[in-house]
Amino acid sequence: MKVACLYSFKDIRIEDMPLPEIGDSEALVRVRASGICSGDVMPWYIEKKAPLVLGHEPAGEIVRIGKGVEEFMVGDRVFVHHHAPCMSCPFCMRGDYVQCSKWKEMGIEPGGVAEYIRITENTLKRDTLKLPEGISYEDATLIEPVACVVKSFKRSRIKKGDTVAVLGMGVMGMIHILLARHYGAEKVIGIDRVPFRLNKARELGADLVIDFVKSDVVAEIKDNTEKGGVDVVIVGPNSVQAMMDGLRVVAPGGTVVFFTPAKPGEMLQIDPNELYFKDITLTTSYSCGPDDTKEALRLIEKGLIRAEHVVTHIFRIEDTRKAYQMVADAGDSLKALIVFK
Repeated sequence: MKVACLYSFKDIRIEDMPLPEIGDSEALVRVRASGICSGDVMPWYIEKKAPLVLGHEPAGEIVRIGKGVEEFMVGDRVFVHHHAPCMSCPFCMRGDYVQCSKWKEMGIEPGGVAEYIRITENTLKRDTLKLPEGISYEDATLIEPVACVVKSFKRSRIKKGDTVAVLGMGVMGMIHILLARHYGAEKVIGIDRVPFRLNKARELGADLVIDFVKSDVVAEIKDNTEKGGVDVVIVGPNSVQAMMDGLRVVAPGGTVVFFTPAKPGEMLQIDPNELYFKDITLTTSYSCGPDDTKEALRLIEKGLIRAEHVVTHIFRIEDTRKAYQMVADAGDSLKALIVFK
């Protein structure tokens, strides 16, 4: 089978690899489509894992099952999460799935941008979902990204009638825009500097878009909100500057969500009294768990988000390097998929 293997960010090779062998409680999936995660185009983040087969947002068809598998059968169309928790450790018992040691293990082999993947027993049992009719493989590649946004809104403490600002209108920011009203937002603000993305955010439901290069974001927010700030801020870019900007536009009593890690070595300085007396909640939202992926599939099935909303480019596996570079450039694009014949 063909796989896309990263050796460095500028060295992505299409290689041949034997099909994975499966165990009695595992399954082999023929990948039909796999998304490119915006986190995977951060060189400092992805290169420390090299060499590796890229991709962790696959959807496909089960073509082989172990003799001990009862929940699935050959021919099932599935979404596969690359991480699945044990559901029994202290972290799992309180819903902190991403801290579970079993969750930290990779549940797919060798990676999502491969013609076939092996699904481990734990992942098959705990976070592999059958796709309903009407959900395409392209739609299904969005389940994991949407699930991350589901968790983000949970962490945000969003309430009905809130004003939400999203910093960074990449695909994850755009999914926040699409789902904000579902979670109760009355007003939605998108902030970026790329005209294509600002226009797309407006098209997908943002009430106000702000170009942070051309405008004073704090002043714009103050002029367009009753509280002089927003109730919920989602900070998408991986930089301390963006995090500081998020803290500057939140209203008293509001919440700032750090959706992405900062670059290594960056330090964020915070005046604790600024948080304390304004009663501001500062929280993070890292990845997602099985409850989030199930909710994401329901949202996709309802039509609140589909591939047509955010997928702007589709590539074959031979063009994986081009696809990753395009996503990294963050220009006139949102979600890119690798699809297989």
